[in-house]
Amino acid sequence: MALLTLAWLVFPLLASALEPEAQAAKDEGMRLYNISHSTAALPYLKKAANAGDVESMYYMGEAERRQRMMSMTRAALDWYLKAAEHGEPYAMLRLWSGGACVAGDYCPEDAEGWREKARNEQLPLAEEGDAEAMLALHYIYGALDDSDEGNEWLEKAAEAGSPEAQDRLAKLIQDGYGFYWSDGSRLEAAEKLARDAANQGYVPAMHTLSGTLSDKGQEKESWEWLVKASEDGSRGARLKIGWCYLNPEEYGSEGGGCFVDQDVMKGWSILYAIDEEVDDNTAESIMSRNRSLLSYDQRQQAEETAEDEWLNHGPPLSKFPPKYGF
Repeated sequence: MALLTLAWLVFPLLASALEPEAQAAKDEGMRLYNISHSTAALPYLKKAANAGDVESMYYMGEAERRQRMMSMTRAALDWYLKAAEHGEPYAMLRLWSGGACVAGDYCPEDAEGWREKARNEQLPLAEEGDAEAMLALHYIYGALDDSDEGNEWLEKAAEAGSPEAQDRLAKLIQDGYGFYWSDGSRLEAAEKLARDAANQGYVPAMHTLSGTLSDKGQEKESWEWLVKASEDGSRGARLKIGWCYLNPEEYGSEGGGCFVDQDVMKGWSILYAIDEEVDDNTAESIMSRNRSLLSYDQRQQAEETAEDEWLNHGPPLSKFPPKYGF
């Protein structure tokens, strides 16, 4: 087995905090990554990774992989190896799924394989009460073909207060996980978990809670959580709100529900701001289809309003991709 003792030795250990310049680079890199601009994110994330930030090392691997349609590349492999050497469990899972050990002989020296190394390192932390380690074990045991054990750790992570675990468990319950006497009791259980996570400020859970409340017929509160998610930077929630204002009938025909009256100027303003901030194809498509709803002067006025009221106001827009997904 190849010993992993080369490139990462030039990287300093992760400090408690990055220097301001490196932190600013990481923030910009993550902003770009979170709106699917992976190529543009690379130089910023690289600066933070070279300063010793393990999370940036992992996301360098993710960004490199996303450039190649989720395929493992040499560049991605190198960054995952660096992150794994510093104990990043999701980098280890990427190395396993990408065949680093089998195909490339890049194997851990102290474990059978990368899945096993991730489990061996995270299990003691989880047993000591680390909720993030518990969540990692959910994915690790899934990779080890033991989803029952993985889901037990997911439940423990949710009980320990991890908002990401609470949100994921809420979604699994809605998709049929667990035994419930009725659809109503299943929705109640999912709602409680999603609400716990949303109340911690976890934006993806605000989406989950909004959808669950809509399924229960609680449209007003569902809309309120969608607005909250938008205010906290959710590109998806902001898009829905803009679409609802611009053309609620069209949005409804796609299966959505709007809790506002039509206001084409406001809708255009919101969608224009989204497109200006993140170069959004969906916003562009909605605006193109509904262009005739506004005169030229109205569009100009709405775009001026976007500059004053919507564009770059509040947290940066994000798609909030999961740390470990496809």
